[in-house]
Amino acid sequence: MEFQYENSFEVKEKINQSKIAILPIGAVEAHGPHLPLGTDNLLAERLSEKLAKHVNGFVLPTLPYGQVWSLRNFPGSINISNNSLIGFLVDIGESLYKQGFKTFAMVNGHLGNQTALKEAARVLYESCPKMRVFYFFYPGMNKAAAEVREKSSAHNTYFHACEIETSYMLYLAPEHVDIDKALTDIPDIPLHADSTPTPWEEFTKTAVLGDASLATEEKGKYIIDIALENMVKMIEELKE
Repeated sequence: MEFQYENSFEVKEKINQSKIAILPIGAVEAHGPHLPLGTDNLLAERLSEKLAKHVNGFVLPTLPYGQVWSLRNFPGSINISNNSLIGFLVDIGESLYKQGFKTFAMVNGHLGNQTALKEAARVLYESCPKMRVFYFFYPGMNKAAAEVREKSSAHNTYFHACEIETSYMLYLAPEHVDIDKALTDIPDIPLHADSTPTPWEEFTKTAVLGDASLATEEKGKYIIDIALENMVKMIEELKE
């Protein structure tokens, strides 16, 4: 169900029947020459739609901007602060709570947002004690990705416009992938990048962290299906 297309006369009864709100959260940032700036929005939105069908939830309008400090200097990137994102999410969550929602699932398509999502969830834990708040970022993906990956990752945490994320796009939003432009860029990411602010232009000119040419729809489906199963399981186990 898409929340924005409901009307005020009928939506209250539907909220009472569902009580689950799903918010896709993405970003606008560089994703190499083969993926669009809104890649993270597309992934979060398409995954949220799948999740909603499994749990009978409402999909809220996508929150399309995120914290992209690391890539803020690349052409096309739009950055907002963690504080702005936290405030926005808390306001949305508290409004949903007042409307009667008991589960608020934030489906994140951009790793840089995760700190803000976690902090917002902690604030809502205190202010909305009867609402369960989730901050999902492809739960279970690390093990699944290791099983299908053909080349080593450039980083033990980051994945970006690479074999993995491009596979996600080939599965969830293939019409937005120009696979003929996919390139290989496996940068040497310095150790200090995990311990001090490090803009990505210090180690990559493409914003690609891997071999995007190895991406396939099958790899994307395998990982996404596992993440989806895990999200559904958590929501069903912990709702109300």
